[in-house]
Amino acid sequence: MEEAMRKLLNDTGGSIERDGDTLRLVSDDPNSLDRVHDQLRDRHTRAVARRLLLSGAETGSTSFMFNRQAAAAGVVALCGSEAESPLGPIYAKLDSAKVMGVIDWLTAYESG
Repeated sequence: MEEAMRKLLNDTGGSIERDGDTLRLVSDDPNSLDRVHDQLRDRHTRAVARRLLLSGAETGSTSFMFNRQAAAAGVVALCGSEAESPLGPIYAKLDSAKVMGVIDWLTAYESG
């Protein structure tokens, strides 16, 4: 799973913390999400991604799922349910004091 997450995110030198089956990638580099941003734009999935990210949003964070098979190939594919990932999804949580701004940036149409 660590390899899949590294393929989805820019390797910006963030640290990986492991707690049982949970991996946490910690990075202060805003460029760490560039690959996710670019793939959402290139694959024309911004509207769906926005809906999924907003549905999991709470104060200071959002939770969502990546398709495990796609992630292993370095492809960003968000899941709306566990059933959409036959091998089981990769659960992700994005923490940020500006989580709504991050969601807006990841799913913006005006940026390209």
